[in-house]
Amino acid sequence: MKPRHPHFAHAAPAARSSLLLPAALAALLSACGGTTPDQASAPAGPQVAALVATSTTTLALDNPTLPEAAANLMVQPAYHIAPVLLDAPDDTDTDGYAASARRHPRSMLLPPSARRLSTRRLSLGQLEYAPSQAQDSTLAPMATSGSVTTYTPAQIRAAYGLPVLPPSGTALTAALAAQLGAGQTIYIVDAMHNPNTATELAAFNTKFGLPACPQKSIATSAVLPLAAASANSCELSIVYSTTTGAMTAAQPAYDAGWATEISLDVQWAHATAPLARIVLIEAASASVDNLQGAVRLANAMGPGVVSMSFGTPEGSWTASANAAFTAANMTYLAATGDSGASVQWPAVSPNVVAVGGTSLTYTGSGNRSEVGWTQTGGGISAYTATPSYQTSAVPGLGTLAHRGVADVSFNADPKTGQYVAVIASGASTPSWISAGGTSLSTPQWAGLIAVANATRALSAKPALGAPHAVLYGQIASVPGTYASAFADVLAGSDGSCATCSAKGGYDQLSGLGTPNAASLLSALSGAPAAAITPTVVSAAISGKVGTALSFTVSATGANPLTYTLGGAPSGMTISATGVVSWATPVAGTYAVTVTAIDSKTGLKGLGTYTVTIAAASAPVVTGASISGKVGTALSFTVAVNNANPVTYTLSGAPAGMAISGSGVVSWAAPVAGSYSVTVTAKDSKTGLSGQGVFKITIGTSTTTTGSSLTINAPALSGVAGMPLAGTITVTAPGSNYVSISISNAPLGIMFTPNGLNIGVNWASPVTGSYTLKITVSDSTGHSVQASMPITINAK
Repeated sequence: MKPRHPHFAHAAPAARSSLLLPAALAALLSACGGTTPDQASAPAGPQVAALVATSTTTLALDNPTLPEAAANLMVQPAYHIAPVLLDAPDDTDTDGYAASARRHPRSMLLPPSARRLSTRRLSLGQLEYAPSQAQDSTLAPMATSGSVTTYTPAQIRAAYGLPVLPPSGTALTAALAAQLGAGQTIYIVDAMHNPNTATELAAFNTKFGLPACPQKSIATSAVLPLAAASANSCELSIVYSTTTGAMTAAQPAYDAGWATEISLDVQWAHATAPLARIVLIEAASASVDNLQGAVRLANAMGPGVVSMSFGTPEGSWTASANAAFTAANMTYLAATGDSGASVQWPAVSPNVVAVGGTSLTYTGSGNRSEVGWTQTGGGISAYTATPSYQTSAVPGLGTLAHRGVADVSFNADPKTGQYVAVIASGASTPSWISAGGTSLSTPQWAGLIAVANATRALSAKPALGAPHAVLYGQIASVPGTYASAFADVLAGSDGSCATCSAKGGYDQLSGLGTPNAASLLSALSGAPAAAITPTVVSAAISGKVGTALSFTVSATGANPLTYTLGGAPSGMTISATGVVSWATPVAGTYAVTVTAIDSKTGLKGLGTYTVTIAAASAPVVTGASISGKVGTALSFTVAVNNANPVTYTLSGAPAGMAISGSGVVSWAAPVAGSYSVTVTAKDSKTGLSGQGVFKITIGTSTTTTGSSLTINAPALSGVAGMPLAGTITVTAPGSNYVSISISNAPLGIMFTPNGLNIGVNWASPVTGSYTLKITVSDSTGHSVQASMPITINAK
C-alpha cells in the first residue's frame, strides 16, 4: 500500500445524526487494520476505526461519543474443539462405579480433510458440516496429529489422583462429602446465554454416573450473600448480571460459541467437585465491563471460587481492573489463553490464578505423562509488576521483570480432550465433542480449590481465598512438598521465544506444573490461609513546570491500605486514598518509592514511580489562513497550546481589528485586501510568550470563504519511541457537513475521528520535525487552512 494521506468528511452536530459508510471505505478500513474477526461479534453501536496515515481518504460519519476503550474491549472464550463429532460415550460408567478409569481412553482417527480445520472456537454447527468418517482406534491408539483421544471424568480423576467417586447410593460421611466439594460454591462466569445448560449437564451426569445437580432458581430480589451451600448435594443456579454487579431478569442473547464455553465449564467444574453448588453467571455481552459486573455479582453472592475461561490481550489498563478480584474468601481463576505465547487479562492479575494447558497421555494405569500444549498462553507481563509470591525461592522461576503467567496447568489439548455434551439451538438431544483449551483446565482447577476449601471447613479453617502464597511459598518453595504436590512439565513449547519451552521447575507454559491431586489437596487443606502482600504497580509519570501534578497510585491488597513516599522531592505528598500531589513541580527526574501498607496485617508492597518534570515552555500559537468578505463581520478564535492562562496582543492588525481576553479576533467592518497579523500569547504565570501569524484575506465575491469555520491544531512535541497524542478541533457553526484533509503526515501516525474532533496518535514516533497541513471545507463552500507542527526529539 503506497503512503497516502487521510481525509475525513464529518457531519456537523446539528445537521444529521448518522451517515452510511460506503462499501469501498469499509474495505479500506478492513485493509488498514479495522475490525478483526474476533471483534465481529461485538454489540452494535457507534464505532469508529482509527486510520493509519496512508492516503487521502474520504470518510462520512456521525458525531458519536466513544465509550471507554478498556470497558468495551471484547473478550473471547478460550476453548478448542477437536474437528470431529464423537459417537456417544458407552454406558460403562452409568452405574456410578467409574469402571472407565481402568481402561484406555477412546481414540479416533481423523479423516485427512478434517485435519485441516482449526480447532479454535469451533461450533457444533461447523462440526456437523465437517467430515465425520472418523475411525475408532481404541485398540491401537495413533500417536499422530491425525488422532483424537478423549477422556471420561473417571479417567481424568484417575490420571490426576482425585478421590475415587463413590458409587450411587453410598451413604456419605462428612469427610467423603468434603472430598467432592460439598458445602462450597463455584461461580462460572461467562457471557451470553446457553438455554440448554441444565439439560446438557443432566445428560453428562447420567452418562458418567455423576451426582445429579437439580436446578434451583435465585430471585433477582434475593438477599445477598446467599445462604450456605448444601452439605450433601449439588445445585445448579443460573443468573444474569448487569455491569454494576446486580442480578437482572433480562436474559442475554444466545451465542453458539459462548454456549459451548458454558457447557464445558459447568460440566467439568461439576466433574471435579461433584457436590459443590454451581452458580452460572451470564453477562449480557463479552465486554470487559459486563464480565467484571458478573465477577462483582459473584463477590456479592458470598465466598466461593470464580472460574473465568476467557481473556483479552493485556494492556496498560489492566491494573485498573484488579479491584474486582479482591473480595474476602474468594478465589479467582482464569485461562491463560489458547493462541500460544501471550499474556491475557484477567489471568495476568496478581490476584487471579492463571491456568495454562498441557497435552495428556494416560492409559488407565500407571502414571500420566504430559507435555506443554502448543497453543497454551503464557509469558511475562509488560505492565503488571512482579507479585511478591513469585520469588527466586521457587525452582526455575529466577527473578522476573514482571508478573509471570501461568501459575498452574491442567490438560487442555483438544486432541487429548475430554467429553462434553452440547445441544444445538433448537435441538433436544446432545451431541458429544472432544473439548480442550485453557477453558477446560480452568474450571477443573476451580473444582480442586472447592474441594480443598470443603476439607478445610471440616477443620474449621478459613477458605483459601487467594492461594498464590500457599502454592508458591508453602508448596513450590519446599522441594519435597513441590515434587509431591505437582507433576513438573518438562517438555513442550508454545512459541519460538527463549522462554517459550518447558523446563524443570517453574516455566511460562505450565507454571508450577499440573496437580498430583491427593498430595496437593492435602497440602492445601492443611495450610493456613496466607496473608496477601499488597501490590504496587510501578509507572512513569510526566509533568511540567508551572502545572500542578496529580496522579493516583495503582495498588491492590486484601485489606484497606495506607501509603508512604520515599525519595519524594519537597512539596510532594500522598493522600490516604493513594493520590500523589505536587502543587509546584520543579524541573528534573525523580525516582519516588510508594509503599502500600496493609492496615490489618502490616505487610508492605513497594513500587517505583519515575516522575519527570519538563521545564516550562512558551505558549504555542498556531497560525492559520483566514478568509472573509466585505460586508460580513469577521471573527475567529486563536488556537493556543499552553498549560496556564495567557494574555493576547495583536500586531500588524488593520484598523478596527481587536482580540479579546479569550483569544477571539473580531473585525466588525472588514476592508478588502490581504493582511499579515501577528498574535502574541503571553503565559500569565511564567511570562514566556509565543507568536503565530495569521494570513487574512478579505474578498468581495459572494463565494469567498466565511469566517466562522476554524481549526484548532496545537503543536505537538515528544520523544522518539514514546507514544504521542493530540487533538485537532474544528468548529463549523451552521454547516451541514465539513470535509477535513490532512497531508504531510509521517508514516505510523494515526487519526481517529470523533465528531468534529480528530484524535492524533503516534505509537512510536521517529526523530524529526514534521508539519501537518490541514484544510477544512464546509457545506457552504467556505474553507480554512492550518498547520500543526510536530517535533520529535531523540531519546
